[in-house]
Amino acid sequence: GAARPNGQSQSSKICQFKLVLLGESAVGKSSLVLRFVKGQFHEYQESTIGAAFLTQSVCLDDTTVKFEIWDTAGQERYHSLAPMYYRGAQAAIVVYDITNQETFARAKSWVKELQRQASPSIVIALAGNKADLAGKRMVEYEEAQAYADDNSLLFMETSAKTAMNVNDLFLAIGE
Repeated sequence: GAARPNGQSQSSKICQFKLVLLGESAVGKSSLVLRFVKGQFHEYQESTIGAAFLTQSVCLDDTTVKFEIWDTAGQERYHSLAPMYYRGAQAAIVVYDITNQETFARAKSWVKELQRQASPSIVIALAGNKADLAGKRMVEYEEAQAYADDNSLLFMETSAKTAMNVNDLFLAIGE
């Protein structure tokens, strides 16, 4: 048959970005990554030890964005390792659980830490995960949106379970 172009135009660029996920234990960081990278969701996701590393690419116009994703452990005992993962990161997703006010407070302290210590040009996204559990909501959308606006953060509520906004979140960061 006729030769088909492989979809790569001459002007296409490949950008590689280091992206780190931060947040309290059990807010769904690994589930978001698994949903984004593999399109999967596991009801009972094992706790991450230290950090996990995955890659995924998305195409934005004429650019392929390759994310190098560092999914960090949320337990307090791993907190001291976090700077090792966000050092040199171009983007961070700070995740909280919309059904747990404490994880939102913790997310705010991660944002502060990133603003103080990460690269000044880092793109920070705030993800209110577990949006499928809206009936148990403890963090109002408006409260999180206002906080995100005040701190120049990208903000979306996501659900790793239903896949709501998961790809959109990574695409928005890529943009």
